[in-house]
Amino acid sequence: MRSSVYRNMNCSGIIFTQGAYFAFILRGSGFLINTNEILNKYNIRLTKTLGQNFLTDANIIRKITDAGELSEKDLVVEVGPGIGALTVNLAQKAGRVIAVEIDKKLIPALEETTGGFDNVTLVNADVLKVDIYGLIDGWHGNVKVISNLPYYVTTPIIMMFLEGNYPIERMVLMVQKEVAQRMTAKPGTKDYGALSVGIQAAGIPKILFSVSRNCFIPKPEVDSAVVRVIITDEYRKRISDRKIFHECVKAAFSQRRKTLVNSLGNSPFFKIDKEMVKDMLSALNLKEQVRGEELSVEQFILLSNMVAEKIRCGGI
Repeated sequence: MRSSVYRNMNCSGIIFTQGAYFAFILRGSGFLINTNEILNKYNIRLTKTLGQNFLTDANIIRKITDAGELSEKDLVVEVGPGIGALTVNLAQKAGRVIAVEIDKKLIPALEETTGGFDNVTLVNADVLKVDIYGLIDGWHGNVKVISNLPYYVTTPIIMMFLEGNYPIERMVLMVQKEVAQRMTAKPGTKDYGALSVGIQAAGIPKILFSVSRNCFIPKPEVDSAVVRVIITDEYRKRISDRKIFHECVKAAFSQRRKTLVNSLGNSPFFKIDKEMVKDMLSALNLKEQVRGEELSVEQFILLSNMVAEKIRCGGI
């Protein structure tokens, strides 16, 4: 028997009929999935360990989509699409959407909600183990990462995209509010850390707006924020070795209250003599007692370039 929520809907030339879009509710210029309807139909039980909190606010979904400034020339990588609420809105504007979902239980629902779009590719995998270059290979337009990131693995995912040096034009990310504050933090503040340096070395981060915990099913314990990062070459082109740069930053903040002399000197990655660290700091007009949280992005780049040069010359 046909469900009462089956309906025909038309928007921007796309006709939605019974079947794949049985749970869509039209909201202005976008679409909002009836989340509970989908979860019940597929008997989906959300997994707390996977950080599954599904966005249900149509206005927030629209604002995230708009922040991407999408066109048919854009390929979007979405991590953790859930049941596709953001995915289908991205697909209306982007040339292609690649949605990477780790939870195989959600794939049947995703296949249904995105079934009317031939520009959506679903990938059932852990994004940290996916060949990103393979996913975007052959695309000649912009690549943008737009996601409501799983909270339990937010930082590793962001750093994976940054360290991979992928040809990304921007990232628009829903994250915990405290993570958003870390992404935009300045040197010398309590929120400034490895994520701050990594993000700001890659581009220009900006907190666009806050998102209440009431906009999700189930409701998380914290509020969120949407951050846009416009990727630039201002700093990136001056980093001589990206791997060494990121390892240098990680080491500097691995023991936050320790000085850089001790943090870098104790790093198993570098195995660098502490006296050599002192000499490099002196060359940068930095005191021996300086900590990682006091260095600007510029200073981290200069320091890591010196370390890279020492390694190339066999001095380390």
